[in-house]
Amino acid sequence: MNWIFEPWPWYIGGPAIGIFMLVLLSMGKQFGMSSNLRTICSIAGAGKVTKFFNFNWKAQRWNLTLMIGAALGGFIAANYLSANTVQINESLLPQLQAYGINSAGKAYLPTEIFAVENLHLKNILILLGGGLLVGFGARYAGGCTSGHGISGLSNLQLPSLIAIVGFFIGGLVMIHLFYPLIF
Repeated sequence: MNWIFEPWPWYIGGPAIGIFMLVLLSMGKQFGMSSNLRTICSIAGAGKVTKFFNFNWKAQRWNLTLMIGAALGGFIAANYLSANTVQINESLLPQLQAYGINSAGKAYLPTEIFAVENLHLKNILILLGGGLLVGFGARYAGGCTSGHGISGLSNLQLPSLIAIVGFFIGGLVMIHLFYPLIF
């Protein structure tokens, strides 16, 4: 059982994702998590407010099941099937410590941000603001990183390549410009 507690190598994870994509494509489905937000809003009745949410959400039940399974699987893996730490490059630790994040490499998530006792107004605003920006960005880009990076690129879609380049540039700008200002 020890093999399940360790990170899986690329030659296991990569082909597993590829096989999963082939199965979905053979069924006429496209992978993506952010489309579930639209489906959930439609279930909640947002279709009465705007036409964007007025569609047959029952056709997307399979994707909701996939999302729930991913969330449950992530919870089980994080809490029961891992050592609950993330391996971080040693050269990055001093920079994180300069930001006040001393739990890097010792905890699964930085306890300075995510621990219940550290959920102060600043951290709550950062998490909510980041979530809103990611949600808006995923909708504006027509999908999230997983949808564009896995599904879109496997379908050789140029908009997905452009979106992935944009995600990468946005990540670099965030880490090098905004992250030091926030922390």
